[in-house]
Amino acid sequence: MDKPEESPTVSRKKANVEECTICSSTAQMLRKAQADGVDTAFDRAAGMKACPIGADSACCKHCAMGPCRLNSKDPYSKEGVCGATADTIQSRNFARMVACGTAAHSSHGRNMLNLLKGVVSGRIKDYRIKDTRKLEQVARSLDIETEGREIQEIAADLCTKMEEVFHLTEGEIPFVKRVPRKTLETWRKLDIVPRGAMLEVMELLQRTHAGMDQDYENLTRQISRTALVDGWGGSMVATEISDILFGTPTPVQAEVDMGCLKEDQVNVIIHGHEPYLLESMVASAGDPALIETAKKAGANGINLVGMCCSGLEMLSRHGVPHAGNFMSTEAVLVTGAVDAVGVDVQCIQQALVKVGKCYQTKIFTTNSSCRIEGAEHIEFDEEAPRKCTDAIINMAIDRFRSRSMPIEIPRKKAMGVHGFSHEYINYMLGGTFRGSYTPLNENIINGRIRGVAGVVGCVNPRAKQDWVHVELVKQLIKNDVLVVQTGCSQISLAKAGLCTPESAHHAGPGLREVCEAVGMPPVLGLGACVDNTRILIACAE
Repeated sequence: MDKPEESPTVSRKKANVEECTICSSTAQMLRKAQADGVDTAFDRAAGMKACPIGADSACCKHCAMGPCRLNSKDPYSKEGVCGATADTIQSRNFARMVACGTAAHSSHGRNMLNLLKGVVSGRIKDYRIKDTRKLEQVARSLDIETEGREIQEIAADLCTKMEEVFHLTEGEIPFVKRVPRKTLETWRKLDIVPRGAMLEVMELLQRTHAGMDQDYENLTRQISRTALVDGWGGSMVATEISDILFGTPTPVQAEVDMGCLKEDQVNVIIHGHEPYLLESMVASAGDPALIETAKKAGANGINLVGMCCSGLEMLSRHGVPHAGNFMSTEAVLVTGAVDAVGVDVQCIQQALVKVGKCYQTKIFTTNSSCRIEGAEHIEFDEEAPRKCTDAIINMAIDRFRSRSMPIEIPRKKAMGVHGFSHEYINYMLGGTFRGSYTPLNENIINGRIRGVAGVVGCVNPRAKQDWVHVELVKQLIKNDVLVVQTGCSQISLAKAGLCTPESAHHAGPGLREVCEAVGMPPVLGLGACVDNTRILIACAE
């Protein structure tokens, strides 16, 4: 068999694998990568000390008079050329991060809205409204009449109302109706209730321009307004429409970790965030004709596997296995068993192309907003989705047919229960006809459960992969705090075996009693990072 091609860039310093991760599968692949002479993010982080000035956000390059750097240990001893203080510089830098994140989630929500509009108009025929009950529920929550009306009419009105999330220039976005009354009163008092996402992002960015907002308190108010239009705006649109079109998740058992790869099958990984790509990929991977093509190539079938948030969407709705979170995306390629990786938007490292080349695995970009130098691009078209996903499957089959790389697949995989939604938690706690959070609230009031914590976020090569997430959650459930999770953090806990009802023995006596009575895990996985909105809705109840 061929040896891996030498990595185009080799760090002078290699990472100490023992300090990189608590994920045994990732550690195994990092050792193999180092033996093969292939760089990963962990090696690059070890070989590149973080800029101490940038780490403290004590530098500014917003205009041509800079860049200016301040002393973070004595922040008020210097000012920028324009006189900007450390407070102004740091708040501006943070503002741009918030604007970028809000734009990313809002773009995702807008794409989902455009998809729903296409389905309602009949222009898009490969997708349909699957959860009419959820459609009516969301419509009623926004004061849209549903009684005696056709589904298509309700959906059309909902699309019109949701447009306000992005384009509203005056007033308040529709979903603030879901915000608890006292919280909303506080927002109004502080003047941070959001308008449309496009306006808030534009307003925040222009305030960070040289010579603009130089009062960090005033800038922080706009930062807050922009952050709120993410959670209660763009992200909420994305979650609700995903449920309407593809079905509201209900708990499902699924495998997590690299052991879900299969040497005797065509392994296709989907990585990114847009659910319409993965829904089409599920259809392609299950197509009898494509499965037969794979078998003719010598495979025993097609093994569709997810990573990051696309993977969580597939896991929650279809029980598709999940190979790992963000810091495992390079490591999984080192197995040599991945025949193709299809990506869309967000959280996709440019280095995947280089690592993939070392192991003869092609990376396929599918979205014009996210192209990567060296990757092969197949544009995804919502009006003909199978054209893209079938092509990726066929190229994966071709790669399987000509496999020549040594294959090493970690054996570890963890079975867990995933796919909890706000609606299912309601049902789980109260039943079909009296679903509510009352039992949970009562257990909090009587002290059996001390509260509910949303634990979310990513993993980072400068911090031990998974460790912070796992240890934090262990302490929370030990102290009778029910944990709800999304995104990479959810996968960290899944790999650690804490997403099963049996893991209730790690919980304190009060939480353990409730979990055993209901039959639920002490850690509830709610899905992709955009589904943080499920946490907002649950906590608002």
